[in-house]
Amino acid sequence: MSKQSRIDRPPVVVAGAYQTGVVLMRNLVRRKVETCCIDCDDSQPGFKTVYGKAYLCPNPDTQPAEWERYMIALAKSIGRKPVLIPSADQFVTAIADHAAALEPHYIFRPASVVTQALLATKKRQYEIADLNGLPVPKTRFIESVEQLRSFASEAQFPCLMKPVHFREWEKLPAGHPLLNQKISLASSTTALEESYRTVESVTPAVVLQEIIEGPDDAKMVYLSCYGQGGRRLGSCLVRELRTTPIYFGSASVVEPFSDPEIDALCDNFFRSIGYEGLCELELKRDSRDGRVKLIEANPRYSVTADAAPYAGVDLGWLHYQDLIGEPVAPVGWNGRNFHHIVLSRDVNCFRSYLEAGLTTWGGIARTYRSPEFFDFDLCDWRLTVRTGVYLLKVLLYPTYRRLFPKRK
Repeated sequence: MSKQSRIDRPPVVVAGAYQTGVVLMRNLVRRKVETCCIDCDDSQPGFKTVYGKAYLCPNPDTQPAEWERYMIALAKSIGRKPVLIPSADQFVTAIADHAAALEPHYIFRPASVVTQALLATKKRQYEIADLNGLPVPKTRFIESVEQLRSFASEAQFPCLMKPVHFREWEKLPAGHPLLNQKISLASSTTALEESYRTVESVTPAVVLQEIIEGPDDAKMVYLSCYGQGGRRLGSCLVRELRTTPIYFGSASVVEPFSDPEIDALCDNFFRSIGYEGLCELELKRDSRDGRVKLIEANPRYSVTADAAPYAGVDLGWLHYQDLIGEPVAPVGWNGRNFHHIVLSRDVNCFRSYLEAGLTTWGGIARTYRSPEFFDFDLCDWRLTVRTGVYLLKVLLYPTYRRLFPKRK
C-alpha cells in the first residue's frame, strides 16, 4: 500500500474477524484502503489473513465497559480517526450500545446504528418489516410454554423456532442439539414444545414462525447499501441454489438475477424506515399465496454480500465512500452471470440435494463452471489452506468410515 493512499483516505476497522470481515478487508485493500479488524475470538480467520492486522478485544456482550475502553484506545493508537464497519451482529449491537462514547473516535453514523441494532434482533426486525410494508410469515415472540401453545393453536405446521439473537444458542451446553444452530424445525405442537423445553432454561425468549412454503430456489437475497438521507447507492438480487442445511439453512451457492417487483418491495421498505448503511434481506416467495415474505434481515456486511462486488456492486466500498463524504454514483447489477460459492458450506450439503432428487451431478458441475469463491483466495494462502484441509476431511470422511467402521 502506498504512503499516498494512507494519507488520502482514513483507515477502516472491521468489527468482526470471521471470513465475512476478511472479504470486506480484502475488497477495501484492493481499493488501497488501510484495514484492520477486531474480534473477541482469536480462532477466527481474520487473525490469519494477509489483508490486515487483527486485534483481540474484550467480549462486548460480557465485558461491555472493557470493550468500550479498548475500542477508544485502539482508535487513539491508530493515530487517525478510522471508519468503523461491523461484519457481525454482535458488533452491530455493541456499536449501537456505545455509540455516544465511540463517536468522537470513529467515523460512523450514530443515528443509523440504532436502526441497524433493532434489525439485528429477530423480534424487532419482523415488527419493523410488518409495519413498513414488507410481508412476513406468521410470527410471534414468546417467553413461556403457555404463549407457545397459544401460537401453535393458530399456526400452520411445520413451524420454526429461532433465538432472538442467533448467538444466544451459543450459550447452550456442549452436546446440545441446538448448540450454534439458527433454527429448530417442528412438525407439530408437541414437537415444538419439546424443542422449546430444551432451551427454556437458557433462552426463554424465542421467536416462533410459520415456514414459507416453496422450493429452495424460491429464496432470494437483496443486497444493498443506502447512504446519507436514505439514498440508494447500490443494490442487486441473488437467488439461492443450495443451502446448508438443505431447505432452511444459509446459502452455499447463489446466482444474480433480476426481478423489478422484489427490487421495488425491498427499496420501498428501506426508504420507509429511512435506512442508512449496509443490509441484506433474505426473502422467499410463498407458494401458497404467491407473496414474497421476509425470512430475515442482516444489517451489516454479510456472507452473501461478498457476491455483490462480482455483480458490479462493491457494497463495502460504496459504504466507505459515503461515510467519508466522497461523492458516490449509484450502481446496480452489471449483467454478469456467475455463481458465488461458500465451499465450506457447499461441501456439507450437495449430497443432501442429490439424495433428495433436487439436483444432479451435472447440475452441481454447472455451478462450478463460473465460480466466485467466498472462502478460497490464492492471495490469502493460509486461509485457503485451512479451507482445503476442511474440504478434504469432509469429502474423505465417508470413505474412511466405509474402510474403518465404528465398532459397536
